[in-house]
Amino acid sequence: MKSYIKIFFDNEVLAYLFFGVATTLVAVSTRLLVFHWTDQEQLATIIGNIAGIIFAFVTNDTIVFKQERKGWFKRLIAFGIARLGTLLLDVLLTFLFVTQYPQIIGQFVNMNRSAINGIETIFAQVLIIVLNYIFSKVFVFRNKK
Repeated sequence: MKSYIKIFFDNEVLAYLFFGVATTLVAVSTRLLVFHWTDQEQLATIIGNIAGIIFAFVTNDTIVFKQERKGWFKRLIAFGIARLGTLLLDVLLTFLFVTQYPQIIGQFVNMNRSAINGIETIFAQVLIIVLNYIFSKVFVFRNKK
């Protein structure tokens, strides 16, 4: 059993997908909890993204892309800048589909704000996972141990 787990996590794409899903769960759970507590979709989007960014950097740096410890701070800065781009995309999508034009999604869910926010969150996360992999692979995690 141990060898299957090692084989799985030695495959960069499989490990990225696994931790991408885990990162999404961290970000979405945080976002939905903050939205539930505050009813502020933009605040929830930002805090959820920050939680996801921190989790993703640690797992990507150490497990997925197997980086040397040396230079981690430089990678953290590059990672943060790349993720800032997808954070801004997430905030824009939230603004468009939840704040400004909720009827686009709302027409399918009886204008339920929580459902609108949840659907937009899932849609945005799929797009963000793909973009984050590209940014991480091309700009941040270039050297392996």
